[in-house]
Amino acid sequence: MDKIRRRIKQIDWSVPFDIYSLFDKEKANIHPAELAGVLSNIPIEHALPIFESFSDDLKAYIFSYLEFPDQIILIKRLPTAQVGAILNNLSSDDRTQFFRDLSNEDRTNYLVLLNEENRKSTLDWLGYDEKSVARLVNEDFATIYKYMTVAEASEHLRKYHIDSEAANVVYVIDEDGKLLDDIQIRRLVMNEPERPVSDLMDGDYISLNIKDSVDDAIDKFMDYDRVVIPVVNDTHILVGVVTVDDIMDEFEARETEDIQKFGGVDKLDYPYVQTNFFKLTQKRATWLVVLFVGEMLTATAMSFYEEEIAAAVVLALFVPLVISSGGNSGSQAATLIIRALSLKEITLKDWWFVMDREILSGLTLGGILGAMGFFRIVAWHNFQWYDYGEHWLLIALTIFFSLIGIVLWGTLAGSMVPLLLKRLNLDPATSSAPFVATLVDVTGLIIYFSVAALILSGTLL
Repeated sequence: MDKIRRRIKQIDWSVPFDIYSLFDKEKANIHPAELAGVLSNIPIEHALPIFESFSDDLKAYIFSYLEFPDQIILIKRLPTAQVGAILNNLSSDDRTQFFRDLSNEDRTNYLVLLNEENRKSTLDWLGYDEKSVARLVNEDFATIYKYMTVAEASEHLRKYHIDSEAANVVYVIDEDGKLLDDIQIRRLVMNEPERPVSDLMDGDYISLNIKDSVDDAIDKFMDYDRVVIPVVNDTHILVGVVTVDDIMDEFEARETEDIQKFGGVDKLDYPYVQTNFFKLTQKRATWLVVLFVGEMLTATAMSFYEEEIAAAVVLALFVPLVISSGGNSGSQAATLIIRALSLKEITLKDWWFVMDREILSGLTLGGILGAMGFFRIVAWHNFQWYDYGEHWLLIALTIFFSLIGIVLWGTLAGSMVPLLLKRLNLDPATSSAPFVATLVDVTGLIIYFSVAALILSGTLL
């Protein structure tokens, strides 16, 4: 595989060559995920004939590993018959995910290529909420009955079920299709053929309801370390399974979205390298405009203290220092709280615990930075590196107490804003680092000049 990747990097695509020579000797030993990765890095006019050379089953398997933009590019260039074969050979969860991401027009065009059973199934799953586990359900699962023996169950599985990614666990159901238990396939293999399946049942299984959210599913996979979890409807009838690979994809997508939001960027619809320039600019510009308007309030706040700045120009020297400290402390707190909420380490009920802790943290951190600022002014003045005038000690005290107040406010804002957004049923990640920093910048100036007015009144002010 590495040899193929190295060759691809060295290819001059303008010079004709035998494209199949890249794969002829090795393709049988290459995982479809690797093939998908290689094809994604080859110009479509060269990737297309390679893809068409594979069997229908392998095409569908490779197709499921491609990113959605690559799927669209590829499928629009294939003959209709091949497109239909690929879509019908996809597992139900991969097929649902593909149709979920299509535009309404494309969805209509491709639905007609599905056979009646797959079309009905796909439309059923698409009818559920976009954030429900129904969109991830795989219908390729294996079932047995508790009245069977191990030998009968094994024969039943061979006769009626196919080998799939979910086949390492079989599900015991009753005559109505209701889920009774799950049994790992190794327990069937390792037990005597005449032993009843009912003897292997312990009733200790985990399931998801079809209406559960993807977040609920992620939590269950993480809590119980499962590779597959059955999905039931409201009457407890087994309708499918969710596999860990799909959950990992959803988890990655959720974490990516949160990171992008926290960085002050709207969610990208496609990976960074596949997002066009104008769309990427739009996603970034929205938040930058909002934050710029917010920072304009900083200039407005400073205008209210124009006389103080004119009377004590030295105060302006420390504006970047004090407000950046507040913004940094706020960003730290927001990061910690958003992550704790995501991992369910804390809930909204813990708001007082969080506030109590952040007050102590803010005072401590503010004291550390304030002391550093205080001794900086003392050292610079006494070593004559800068002349702060006869009131240098009062200026040092102003910086000391200002930093305590601003850092305290920053930590409180950074920790409480995510909880407030959560309470309002909004995404806590929206309280991005730039947002918190901008909020603290404006209010930090007010704290700074208020402390200055209190300490320096009658001297510089």
